[in-house]
Amino acid sequence: MGKGEDTRARILDEAMRQVSVRGMTGVSLGDLAAAMNLSKSGVLKHFQSMETLQLALLDAMTDRFVAEVWKPAEPFAPGRERLEKLFERELAWNDSENLPGGCPLTSAATELDDQPGPLRDKLKDNRVRWGRTLKREFRALRPEADDATLETLVFQWKGILLAYGHSKRLLDDESARAQATAAYRMLIGG
Repeated sequence: MGKGEDTRARILDEAMRQVSVRGMTGVSLGDLAAAMNLSKSGVLKHFQSMETLQLALLDAMTDRFVAEVWKPAEPFAPGRERLEKLFERELAWNDSENLPGGCPLTSAATELDDQPGPLRDKLKDNRVRWGRTLKREFRALRPEADDATLETLVFQWKGILLAYGHSKRLLDDESARAQATAAYRMLIGG
């Protein structure tokens, strides 16, 4: 990786960290420049515009999510084994030291859900694909289930993880992980 590519990757890492706490629009060029010891023009040199940076950031967040959540679970058998690993990895992703505010994709989704445009479209596509992946895993767990049931299982999965972040971060609930794990066990029937 060349110096320019390394700087670009470090800017995206810092932006991801900041998005986890402040959301997409809460991160400014000035914030990134200050954290990176660069000028604003030094940050823009790598992205040309704030929207280009934000689109690249969504790609980087997705890539990191895949690397930290999906890839460790992929070798496990579809269904229960893989769902176990996915749930464990999604909790770990939410608790990452590098993401002080939790999942940056969740932060961005909360902010962008009612904001039409390319950022929302890209994030929606990302989250729809993740839902399809989870649905496939639930189908392996419950092959007899119809599509509506599988979609409800995915909805409940998302709800557990959202409730986990809310309870842990906003409510300072020390039992949040245990509660999320218990809810997950109920969801998969074991």
